[in-house]
Amino acid sequence: MSQSAQWHGGADALGVPAHDFSTNANACGPCPAALAAVTAADASHYPDPTYDALRQTLAAFHAVDASRIALAASASEFIARFTAWVAREGGQRVWLPRHAYGDYARSAAAWRLARVAEPSRADLAWLCEPSSPLGAAEPAAQAVMASGTNHVVLDLAYEPLRLSGRSSFGAQVCERAWQLWTPNKALGLTGVRAAYAIAPVDAMDAVSALDALAASWPIGAHGVALLKTWPTPPVQHWLSDSLRTLRDWKALQIELCQSLGWTVLPGDASYLVARVAPQDLAHLPRLRLEHGVKLRDTTSFGLPGHVRLGVRPPADQAALHAAWTHVARGDNATARVTTLAAHDNNIATPRS
Repeated sequence: MSQSAQWHGGADALGVPAHDFSTNANACGPCPAALAAVTAADASHYPDPTYDALRQTLAAFHAVDASRIALAASASEFIARFTAWVAREGGQRVWLPRHAYGDYARSAAAWRLARVAEPSRADLAWLCEPSSPLGAAEPAAQAVMASGTNHVVLDLAYEPLRLSGRSSFGAQVCERAWQLWTPNKALGLTGVRAAYAIAPVDAMDAVSALDALAASWPIGAHGVALLKTWPTPPVQHWLSDSLRTLRDWKALQIELCQSLGWTVLPGDASYLVARVAPQDLAHLPRLRLEHGVKLRDTTSFGLPGHVRLGVRPPADQAALHAAWTHVARGDNATARVTTLAAHDNNIATPRS
């Protein structure tokens, strides 16, 4: 694979992993109401190219004017297009969190934006909270918000999957930053690509400029269906219920990681990062190839020596323990598998 390749979790050349800890999709999903809407989508016709009804639906959900809604084929597509727009407007410098989703840096490099250490020197700054990969508060949040950077984007991909803690951002985010939302992760439907951003109150003209840079019909019928159902009560109630289940599963998963000798880093979201021994990273390919268990090496996030694990149900956790024991320490996992499997019958799943 070339050095410019994009590294992501999820499906790979071997197909969909049987036990996939490598993505941050809601493991309680897919959300039944959202899945039904996507399944029923009419793919025989183009969506409305203006997406007026969809913009109105999302604007009402967030209590903002529809002129502030910018639509995107995905969060990654928005990152690329927004960076291109900043560069076209004369931007030359970007500020990035120390550990962050690689597409921020890739898009900046594609447009030759220089990375700077001080937000006050940047023309574009990216924030993400809960952060990726750590799922924690962004230490530089307030410094960036107060820096005077021309364009600040707050990636809220994991805000719907926050299990504890509170946001570092107050009301000023509406005045200062673009808010990027990707509901497919929270709904367990990451294969449906669709996203949207809310412009700051004084940047509505920029939405038109971003629309002009987009391809025609950036969101297909299935993405429109997903975003339209996102604000509905059945979907939001299901999401709320799923968070309770995910909290229980995360507690078990932390215990599992610690039993493997890994150090779990603090975080607020439905995924976690664990520090592992260097020799342990060498076992990841065998886990995937021989046992169908996939973890996410966080080197591409600027965090070598660690793995990120999406919170998974107890049965997947048992599979991870058994596979790890077999690969790294010899096959004597029976006791732990039995303990985890027992939990599977005691944790309620979210209502549909």
